[in-house]
Amino acid sequence: MNPSPISASKREQLNRICDYYEQQKGITKAAEDYRDILAQYYNLLIPASASVLEVGCGGGDLLLRLHAKSKSGVDLSPAQIERAKERVPRCEFYVQAGEELSLPGRTFDHVILSETLNLAVDVQLILQRLKLVSSPQTRLIVNVYNALWRPLVSLATALGLRMRHPESNWLSRDTLTGLLSLAGWELIRCESRILFPVKLLGLESLLNGFVAPFLSPLCLSLFVVARPIPDRRPNEKSVSVVIPARNEAGNIEDAVTRTPTMGTWTELIFVEGNSTDNTWETIQQVKAKHPTRPIKILQQSGKGKGDAVRAGFAVAEGEILMILDADLTVPPEELPKFYDAVVSGVCEFANGSRLVYPMDEKAMQFLNLCANKTFGILFSWLLGQPIRDTLCGTKVLTKENYQRIAENRSYFGDFDPFGDFDLLFGASKLNLKILDLPIRYKERVYGQTNIQRWHHGWLLLEMLVFAARKLKFVE
Repeated sequence: MNPSPISASKREQLNRICDYYEQQKGITKAAEDYRDILAQYYNLLIPASASVLEVGCGGGDLLLRLHAKSKSGVDLSPAQIERAKERVPRCEFYVQAGEELSLPGRTFDHVILSETLNLAVDVQLILQRLKLVSSPQTRLIVNVYNALWRPLVSLATALGLRMRHPESNWLSRDTLTGLLSLAGWELIRCESRILFPVKLLGLESLLNGFVAPFLSPLCLSLFVVARPIPDRRPNEKSVSVVIPARNEAGNIEDAVTRTPTMGTWTELIFVEGNSTDNTWETIQQVKAKHPTRPIKILQQSGKGKGDAVRAGFAVAEGEILMILDADLTVPPEELPKFYDAVVSGVCEFANGSRLVYPMDEKAMQFLNLCANKTFGILFSWLLGQPIRDTLCGTKVLTKENYQRIAENRSYFGDFDPFGDFDLLFGASKLNLKILDLPIRYKERVYGQTNIQRWHHGWLLLEMLVFAARKLKFVE
């Protein structure tokens, strides 16, 4: 549905706002500091290879500081746009109000509303107009003031640290989430940032980087990431199921016979990894026994499940990529629900969760259960999305999104031998919609677990701390 035209009364209000900013010549030193701090978070959320549109860009102060490859700006004030063109000459700029946004034929990877909604005459209308410049892969990033800071913002304005602006809107998280939904956007993550909005001998780095994550309700800026609500009609896709297998000879046959065919076609990819039993011989025999089933087999050159998964994904031809642990503690019969969730657009990354349904008595030891629950709590805080079970081996995403994760892997580095954190961190960095899918976790019927509880638990904790420095504690 196309957005309705703006009313005469709202146009008058827009004209008053425009007249105000036509007279503004620049921003204060404190505001420059604030833009520097804001840009740190936007550069964290936006890959350097992305195209960006900022609606309400003013004089280009934020765009100037972004690392994005392609940058465009829209503002209702011609004077501000002229200033922006001088400061950021390689950007494209347009004189338009967000409520009347129209750039036919243009879509962007990311659309930014940095405090624009604090001055909008119709928040819902702006959000609806943004759909006209968005593709299904577009991410909308909004930051607005926390209402708790209203007295401090007024004080900063009175002291001249902040330029005077027209009267602001004050949007709570719940209000903003509701308006996004009404306008056709789905919330991905929401978190508060910036405890100290000006520079003071490095104190701002300490407070914003290491204290603010623990005091998020008190922070100045509420950041919201959203995506266009997808078309829920399924579109059949091809599927590659990667099955890392180390010392799993007794499970190979069942992995083939029990994994259902999904989508237009389904291939199985066995990646054998330095087994001490006859797993590799069994894989070859089972492949020969099922000549009509598309099966690829290979042996990994490196070590660890993460290396095996990457090797399997490298030869996968399906549009949907799945990981199935060869121990079959996650039943292969559960995979169609993961397929449906991704293909229908309900999520972009389906993560199995073993911690909802009752599990077999010996499926998971008590200490492992406690560790998994703890990691789930920490990850939900770290990624800004609810993740109950980070270590479930079953994870599903499109090949396109996996390739984007792989292209940005250098941000974290090759630090994860298991592969679970690598994919979750990568998906979070790209602001993919992650969804837990409950599964019934079964007891292993052949072999022994390859997990070393204490050694691997400590390694997982080290990886969590490493990722927190990259995603949460940003100086």
